[in-house]
Amino acid sequence: MKRFVISLMAALFALTVSAQSIPLLDKVPDHRVEFDYVYYLAKDGKPEFEVTSGKVTVEDNAYAMTGLGLEVYSDGKTRVSVDRSASEVLLETVEKEDLFTNPALFIGAYRQYTDRIKVNRSGKDYLDVSLTLDEDAVCRFHLTNIRFLDRQGVSDFAFDLSSVGKDFLVTDLR
Repeated sequence: MKRFVISLMAALFALTVSAQSIPLLDKVPDHRVEFDYVYYLAKDGKPEFEVTSGKVTVEDNAYAMTGLGLEVYSDGKTRVSVDRSASEVLLETVEKEDLFTNPALFIGAYRQYTDRIKVNRSGKDYLDVSLTLDEDAVCRFHLTNIRFLDRQGVSDFAFDLSSVGKDFLVTDLR
């Protein structure tokens, strides 16, 4: 369940940030970007409720993300989801078309969803956007503490399996 939610969260992040040209996002390709996020969902006319919150670091097609008690790392080729409370690690291959699990892909795709995006607020270090998923569902991302850093290379996003104990269940789906 957590894996599905983290995948959904990444997909919605990727789609939500997709909007008309947003100057803040146009700076992303030249930087490493760090930010905090809160994801909200409204469905069937019910008010928004918080689904999850966490932190993201993105550079090129690599990222590290936390949320729902999970840590997700991707070097652009392999995605590793770590659930420390359950002592589980899941390794998967990242597909090029895998928009739903790679929040970095929004960089090149965000302009494709202008008909679904509403920018609620935007500033120097924050962005609040809503995405209409269908007529019954709207998700909202509130991104704060956005920092643009010098690029450092994607090797930081590879996960070292030796950093978890031998008691962890490692499932390799690559």
